[in-house]
Amino acid sequence: MRAVWRASRGAVKRRRVQTVVIGLVVLCSTTTVFLALALLSVASGPFERAFEQRRGAHAVASFDRTKVSDDRLAASADRPGVAAAAGPFPQAVVSLPGDWLWMAGGTLTVVGRADPGGPVDRIELLEGRWATAPGELVVEWPSRGGPGPELLGSRLDVPGAGSLKVVGFASGMSRSASAWATPAQVAALHPAATQMLYRFTDAPTEARLGERLATVVSTTGIPRDALMGVQTSFALERAYAALADSYLPFMSFFGALGLLVSVLIVGNVVSGAVLSGLRHIGVLKAMGFTPNQVVAVYLTTLSVPAVTGAVLGTLAGGLLADPVLTAAFTGIETGPAGPTGADPWVYAACLLGVPVLVLLAALVPALRAHRLPAARAIATAGAPRAGRGRRVQRFLAGSPLPRSVSMGLGRPFARPGRSLLTLSALVLGVTTVTLATGLSSTMLAFGDSGRDGGTTVEVSARGPQARALDDVRLEQRLRSLPGAASVRARAFSQAHLVGESRPVFADFYRGDGRTEPQEIARGRAPRAAGEIAAGPAFLDQRGLRLGSRITLELNGNRIPVQVVGVVVQGNARALEASWPTLERLAPALRAAEYRVRLTPGADPRAYAAAARALDDGLDARVLDTANAGTTTVVAFSTVFTVLLTAVAALGVFNTVLLDTRERRRDLAMMKSVGMTPRQVVVTTISSVAGLGLVGGLLGIPLGIAAHGLVLDHIGVIAFTERMRDVWHLPQLSGLLLAGVSIAVLGALLPARTAARSTIATALHTE
Repeated sequence: MRAVWRASRGAVKRRRVQTVVIGLVVLCSTTTVFLALALLSVASGPFERAFEQRRGAHAVASFDRTKVSDDRLAASADRPGVAAAAGPFPQAVVSLPGDWLWMAGGTLTVVGRADPGGPVDRIELLEGRWATAPGELVVEWPSRGGPGPELLGSRLDVPGAGSLKVVGFASGMSRSASAWATPAQVAALHPAATQMLYRFTDAPTEARLGERLATVVSTTGIPRDALMGVQTSFALERAYAALADSYLPFMSFFGALGLLVSVLIVGNVVSGAVLSGLRHIGVLKAMGFTPNQVVAVYLTTLSVPAVTGAVLGTLAGGLLADPVLTAAFTGIETGPAGPTGADPWVYAACLLGVPVLVLLAALVPALRAHRLPAARAIATAGAPRAGRGRRVQRFLAGSPLPRSVSMGLGRPFARPGRSLLTLSALVLGVTTVTLATGLSSTMLAFGDSGRDGGTTVEVSARGPQARALDDVRLEQRLRSLPGAASVRARAFSQAHLVGESRPVFADFYRGDGRTEPQEIARGRAPRAAGEIAAGPAFLDQRGLRLGSRITLELNGNRIPVQVVGVVVQGNARALEASWPTLERLAPALRAAEYRVRLTPGADPRAYAAAARALDDGLDARVLDTANAGTTTVVAFSTVFTVLLTAVAALGVFNTVLLDTRERRRDLAMMKSVGMTPRQVVVTTISSVAGLGLVGGLLGIPLGIAAHGLVLDHIGVIAFTERMRDVWHLPQLSGLLLAGVSIAVLGALLPARTAARSTIATALHTE
């Protein structure tokens, strides 16, 4: 074993460049794969763990109190298939004044619950204590960690029910309420619904969960129309990972590309290393090394850069994982769940899996050396088989191309297997560049969605009822200021979807022209009373689509609404409606802000100053045109493209390096008959430039197809055709040269080294 280790250490010292190349390839590949696996590991794992720890409800069901009694609902807990149940809990919807605590005005869903424990949905108390007496309220806090004790003692005045004092903040895994109070206190709020929480013995899919709940309702004798709505754990899980899922498709695709490129490059590097080391292998056998020891020497030699690259790549991935995961889960209401970093299996997969992959790639050519006799290994070292590629080389020699170029273009046919691996890596490299370019162009088009060249100024009140001008007069004044092209008023409120326990954020618009930084992807904008539009995440999490109808409640008023439009992007808990809908629900609600689109060339700062001068209670600011999602996607695409391009270029570097070493005698002979160093460089670069051009021709359509596939699976954005159609002739022409650029970049250094080598040095090494 000592002899094997000494021989392996000597091989590492002799082949420093090759060792460094393998280590860099493994490092870049490991970093790429680590980031993709890290995001995949936290997309659902933290939610599932927290869901089980907190005994989350598979279904939060709301029933009409006028149609079913509490006794009958309590009896549903004993139905077959129900593992555990909690309730019945009275559920009331109360009016919420504007700017109470951190919440906008609108509605608040309060559930009567005697204690935070129980068999289902154990509430985690974050600050203060649980409500145990009349007039006390515990408010839901949407994320881990409480808001601090300074907000305890805040009061909520409920018309007809007195004042409620906040005695605690809590977080529930099932998101079953916006606040909790004692059952007696909620009864005084005139509840219209009763809540039941269910855990089922078998609910692997949403369809199966629906069947289980339907069976419980039917076998208990509950009228079908008594069930007002259901919130499932699957919808909560989708909401938890909504933003992360939008990043996961393109990051997973980049990770898969990185893994494929790694396999090809490692296979190419290792195969070439074995072939170039056949003479060394033959010498080892002649010295008495057994075939198994020879294989062990070679695998040990390769394990040094493989393990080093895997360790460094895993460390780099671990350092990058925290900012990546933070960006992917920013703004998500995680409740007790949340990403805490990559799971241990991600580290294990990269630390163990990548070196094993390298050794498996090395095993096949090493076994070939295992079977080769020592004399034959020494005799055939570095020499291509006679006649391989001769016909193509003779054809190119008769072409009008310069001799240095024709010689280079014919070289790949002498080593077809190695050339095929190099071409495959170049194809995937061009695919990566094409995908990244398309995603960046799409996201930039998304960031410009709804803009027509004018700047937007936001005018809002500095505090509740702070401004003196009423809505009509203020809107008229804003329109009359120089530079105003269009004005749109926006009222904002929390509303209640009948059948849901969590509130939604409703935006009501009035005015001429759309001033939101997005557009309608399908359907149209709401105009009449009873029409709404929402983003794809809002619709998907509730099983809605164009034409679906739901009931919206605000300030005790209800109105049936229909989905008439899908906006490009929207909050998973936000919808848009027209001003006539607001007049049916809350006619006294005033506009909270005005979006003013300026004419091209208008001075936004001057307009903002003029708007502030209209009323002492007004504030005005020029909206930032940057989009965080666009910046994140472009940054991720750039990082992954640089990593994978570097990997592909290193693969080309290794191929050219091996080729120049194998052809040292040929290069020396050609230099002796007059080939200049410049011609050596041209010949060497031409040997891979043709592969780069073919890689561009094949990689571009693959990248375009991958671009469409990724966009189809980003569920939080409904991309329009304008955002998808980003491919134009100048851009495609540039992408065609990407493969050539990667090939030239990888071949340049070994080409210059070969050109500088002297004839005597080349022949001496033979």
